[in-house]
This record gives sequence, C-alpha cells and structure tokens, in this order.
Amino acid sequence: MKLALLGDLHYHEIDQSIPGLSEARTEFYHNVLEQFLNLDADLYISLGDLTNFGLVSELEDVYRLLSRENKKFIHVLGNHDLYGQTRKEVLKVTGQRRYHMIETEEVMLVFLDTAKEMDFKDWGGWLDEEQLEWLESMVMASSQRPLLVFGHHPVYRTTAGSEREKGSIHPSIDMWSILNRNKGIGIYFNGHTHRDSIVQQQDWSFVQLSACLDQPGFRLVDIGNEVIRISAIDVTDPAVIENAPLLHKHMMHFSPTPGARGKEEDRELVVPLLGAAQLKLK
Repeated sequence: MKLALLGDLHYHEIDQSIPGLSEARTEFYHNVLEQFLNLDADLYISLGDLTNFGLVSELEDVYRLLSRENKKFIHVLGNHDLYGQTRKEVLKVTGQRRYHMIETEEVMLVFLDTAKEMDFKDWGGWLDEEQLEWLESMVMASSQRPLLVFGHHPVYRTTAGSEREKGSIHPSIDMWSILNRNKGIGIYFNGHTHRDSIVQQQDWSFVQLSACLDQPGFRLVDIGNEVIRISAIDVTDPAVIENAPLLHKHMMHFSPTPGARGKEEDRELVVPLLGAAQLKLK
C-alpha cells in the first residue's frame, strides 16, 4: 500500500482586485495539487488545514481541484478548516467522515479529528471522550499490525513546535496512555506547526509535515512487507516557487515559518517491520 500525504495547504480566498494575485493562486495551487495527484498512491491524504478559513467557496474550489476519478482522497480536519463553518456544515460540503479507520490484514490506518470548532482564540487540538474511547479500541484492535495514525495536531512534546502553547493536542489529554497500548509498529502523522520534523519516542515514530506555502512538497509512505519507507517529494516547478511570495504578502491568517524544511533527517524515515531497530534514511 502507498499513501501520499499533504501538509497544511491553506487554500484561500483572495482579493480579486490585487493585480496578479488571482493568476498566482491558480498557478500555485493547480500545480501543487496536480503533482500531488500524479503520485503513485492508493490513498491521498490531507493532514488538515486544507483550507484557510473553511469557507464554502474555499472548500468547493479545492475539492474541484482534487476531484479525480479513481483517486481516493481523505481530508483530516484542521483548525483552519473549521473557522468559517461548523463541523457538521464542513462535513456536508466535503462528504468526509469526522474520524474513521481503514484496515487490511497487514495494516490499520486511523484518521482523527483533533480540531476545535469555530474557536478563533484557541487553535490547539482536542479530542472528546467519545473519540478517545474509540481511538483506544482501534489501538487494541490493531494487535501487532502496523498502526498508522493521522491527525492535524501533534501529540504534546513530540515533534518540533509541539511544546508551544496551542501547538499540539492539549497537554491535559493523556495520549500516551492510549498510544502505549499498541503492540506493534506505531507511526503518527500530523501537520499544524508548519515545520518538518521526525521524532521517535517510546516505540512510536512521529512524522510532521510543514505547510506547502512554506515548503512545497509531499510525503510518500510505502508500506511494504519488510519496511515502511517514508520519502520526501519536493515540488520545484517555477510556477509554484515564484508565486508563493505574492500569496504570502496578501494572505490573512497565515505567516511564513522560518526553517520550515528542518534538517534532512526530519523529512525521511525507514521503519523496519521485522523487529529490527528503526533506522533513518541517509
């Protein structure tokens, strides 16, 4: 199984009166999403903040760009996706599920909803008791199969920036009491802090993607018989690189993040499935 992962995209409405801005948005997002969907993958996953404010126009526009026959797209909700509308309204527009899982004989994929609804003051993450109980049941059901979890917010004090206020799932939520019940390989994927980062703690690997507007690119997750290989895919198309600064300049609710790319060891990882120690790519 192969998975294509997209970090915070922040597809956004623009001021049409600003010269060149409409063309810049089209060139940037059309090219990024075209290359994303051209990856060889079984599932295409957004790790949240697919949109900048969760407006109907933003959602409909970006879903139109993502609409491809025989391409299964999964949208993990981010805090920005729930600013302009309620969760119920957003899910109605997108046709997505709030949280769910996909399993095969070889692997279990769990998709979380860590976003607060229409909370403009607190963009940190949260899971209610019902979802936490469900997550625990999924961890137990995964048995010794590799368990891959996808959420917008990182687990507190794992990846870069997750220690900051509002930078993670709220510290009062004891995620480790659930994650540590896992008996096999565990990998947690997230966005939110806009910085590439890979951290390994307590038998779990945490893989964080930066925002596409800072560092255009994706991750390809190849789940094989012996290893799970996580590879970084950079977007180097001039139409993308050259138009990003103009979008930054006229964009609300988004600021560029210095050092978003991190180090090379924050971008790629190999996780053996045969009981060997986890190794980072060189």
